[in-house]
Amino acid sequence: MGTQDQALRIEVRVELKAGVMDPEAETVEKSLGLLGIAPVARVSTARVYVLEFHGVDRSRADALAREAVDRLLANPVIHRVTVTPLLD
Repeated sequence: MGTQDQALRIEVRVELKAGVMDPEAETVEKSLGLLGIAPVARVSTARVYVLEFHGVDRSRADALAREAVDRLLANPVIHRVTVTPLLD
């Protein structure tokens, strides 16, 4: 079985940049305190996408994942993004 026959999975993690308000995280942080789950110094949120590609090599899968980030998954003004190949 060649590389092009294998499924290639890429993880895309999208987080808010420092200084961007994260009301969901603020609510969770406050709620944790009210539940007695403390001290929690900081809570932040992130979205994680796992993109699975077939019939392409790793460099093409990476390029397609980055295109998805640029065109759909993140706003470069407010988001910090990491793209990581997943090893199976």
